Order: sequence, then C-alpha cells, then structure tokens
Amino acid sequence: MASAELTATVEKALEEIRPFLISDGGNISLVSIEENVVKVKLEGACVGCSINQMTLRNGVEASVKKHAPQIEKVIDVSSIM
Repeated sequence: MASAELTATVEKALEEIRPFLISDGGNISLVSIEENVVKVKLEGACVGCSINQMTLRNGVEASVKKHAPQIEKVIDVSSIM
C-alpha cells in the first residue's frame, strides 16, 4: 500500500474511533506512520486519563489494524512532544 493510501486508511480508522474520544472530552491526531508503526497524539481529556493506554490498545489500535492489517502497533507520542 502506498504511503498516501496508507495514511488515508489510518485516518479513516481514526475517524471511526474519534467520536468516542470526543464524547469523553478527548481527541486524537495522526503524527506519522513509520515502519508499520502508527504514531498518534492523544489530546484533551485523553492525555491525563488513567485508562488511555487501554483505549489506545483496545480501541484505536484495534480500529487501525482492522483497516490496515500491516500495522504492527500504535503508540502515543503525546508525552514525547
């Protein structure tokens, strides 16, 4: 899958999960895709949420892998940036 196509596919997956995050006062944005690893930035209430890693794995990563099975993992780079 071409880079632009993969980015569009991952964005589509994030759009699928975004309403749930927004309903809890948070959001998510795509930072980059590098070597089958998606880097995202959690925003708003998601940053300090005690279960954000569970949301990242069970919600975001599951949605991304459903749309783009070649993705190996999704990581949050909020604290790095």
